[in-house]
Amino acid sequence: MSDDPRIDAGFRRSWLVIAIGAVALTAGGISAPGVRTAPDVVELTAVRVRDDLLAGRYTVTELTQAFLDRIARYEDHYNAFISMNPEVLQIAAALDAELATTGPRGPLHGVPVVIKDNLDYGGMVTTAGFEGFSAATGGVDMVPGDDAVAVERLREAGAIILGKTNMPDFAGHGTRTRSSVAGETLNPYAPDRVPGGSSGGTATAVNASFAVLGLGTETGGSIQNPAAAQALVGVKPTFGLVPLEGVVPMDATYRDVVGPLARTVRDAALTLDVIAGPSPEDFASYAGAEHIPEQGFAAGLTATALNGKRFGLVGPGWRDSFLPLAPETGALYENAVRVLEAEGATVVEDPFAESGWVELYEKSPRAPSGSHDMAVYMQGLGPSAAFNSVEEWEALAGRDFRGGRRRPPVAPTATEEGDAFQAWRKEMRELFRAVMEEHDLDGLFFPQAGEPIRPLVEDPERPEFRPNNHAELPSNIVNDIGLPTVTVPFAYYEDGTPFVLAFIGDLWTDAALLAYAYGLEQATTARVAPKLTEGPG
Repeated sequence: MSDDPRIDAGFRRSWLVIAIGAVALTAGGISAPGVRTAPDVVELTAVRVRDDLLAGRYTVTELTQAFLDRIARYEDHYNAFISMNPEVLQIAAALDAELATTGPRGPLHGVPVVIKDNLDYGGMVTTAGFEGFSAATGGVDMVPGDDAVAVERLREAGAIILGKTNMPDFAGHGTRTRSSVAGETLNPYAPDRVPGGSSGGTATAVNASFAVLGLGTETGGSIQNPAAAQALVGVKPTFGLVPLEGVVPMDATYRDVVGPLARTVRDAALTLDVIAGPSPEDFASYAGAEHIPEQGFAAGLTATALNGKRFGLVGPGWRDSFLPLAPETGALYENAVRVLEAEGATVVEDPFAESGWVELYEKSPRAPSGSHDMAVYMQGLGPSAAFNSVEEWEALAGRDFRGGRRRPPVAPTATEEGDAFQAWRKEMRELFRAVMEEHDLDGLFFPQAGEPIRPLVEDPERPEFRPNNHAELPSNIVNDIGLPTVTVPFAYYEDGTPFVLAFIGDLWTDAALLAYAYGLEQATTARVAPKLTEGPG
């Protein structure tokens, strides 16, 4: 094992591509003469997959093989994955048999999906990007006994989990995606620019058409930021809408969420239909039980959703960082506002001005929950896991967990720090609602970032200088108070990198935000597929 994680990542990627090819060969992946041609997977949607399978245009097995072929061709360059699911073709064959006998299992039957590697898939290693949770990088394999609730729901809906995607160690970076397990993930639009983090592996896999859609997680921009960097629809749901069981936490008590990354709003909404809703494995998820549309999130999508709505625009009343917007960002934002108005919406300039919003946000108290949340997660790994606590991992690994810097796993809700944070969050939510009511707003309409995406290497003389400097405008604030956000691609800068917008609303307005995003998407059809470069493998 090298001391350089980039070298180790190169060996890992080569092995990964070989493994993909081996799976294909052992499952009869080489087509015989007369067998139907594999489908074109570029920009393929879940809706199209459903229609094609029902029409018999191809099988689930053929579709899965087509995605494996594309991954084998390009993954060695973009490095989206940490691990591949070795059973995908057997699962695809079973889904083909099921489709022929009893019909589709669910709305995602046969749809190839990826999941971020902090989400559990029973029997596969979960690394959370950390080399200490992988025997292949000198650690101890962390293998859960069952799926995270969100992953279980995907599989019950018929989705095929192709593999687990790269992420910064413990999701600790919102701009770049480099892990001690797998190295650096690149952005298919511009490999010299950041892919966004921490769900950058999922974003790259979806953007590069290595999968139809994927799951990410967010604590402070980790769905929104890569969505903005890669022209994707990202849903940061209201805290509590999607169960967190089986997700390696950053702050599961107050901030963490699971949400979809997709190339279309409808695919994102279909995914949210599958993964949202209460689970006895995460009691916080019962908070959203009364807020899920009876007919589902996808059913509410309409091209006229923006007509008659009122939106607040970004300004220094919201925050004082990344404003004013970069000139090229400001120009594209002005164009977006004109499109919004052309669709029948009304806008309000900087509704948070002179509200005291910035001053109150700056008073945010800390409420550490990481040690508690990690202890709860590890207890849920199951009796077959190699360890069920940090202490057991330390005994097996022969070293301190994260350098020994941790607190006792006390529940933050039993501390005065936790009380102070919840009191502040309640005050922030009340002020948010007061501003929305004062201006009769249906939501906020912001650029997701205040400038074009950052260079991958900020300073050539300091290549290891890796600042967490994505110019996000909504994410940290909305995560702190649990608000939902939906991103939607709008345009591209002159250099070909994306400009992406964000719709933000009050708690439990996820369905409305998806409808607004769909209306804008249909008015612009802005997304363009990236042109990929083959890797050396």
